Amino acid sequence: MSNSGKRSKSIIVRLIVLFAASYMVITLIGLYRELSESLNKLTELKATLASEQIQIEEYKTLLSDGSHADIIEKAARERLGFVYSNEEVYVDISGN
Repeated sequence: MSNSGKRSKSIIVRLIVLFAASYMVITLIGLYRELSESLNKLTELKATLASEQIQIEEYKTLLSDGSHADIIEKAARERLGFVYSNEEVYVDISGN
């Protein structure tokens, strides 16, 4: 009888270890997936930061020149869509 008692305890311990190991593996896979998503988002944010810094430097140079005509022209082109009378503007609608 002592043998069957040890076997049942051994099987229970093995099952507990198996479930614990399975839980750890599943948790690690989820954490790895979350880490890769976070790294992708970080890469996107770094690219956005770089483009914003370039734009800030561009604005600083426009302001340091003292020429307000350039600032007004740029704002009219970007925000209002104004163009010169002899200028043709092509818009890419392909979505690429």
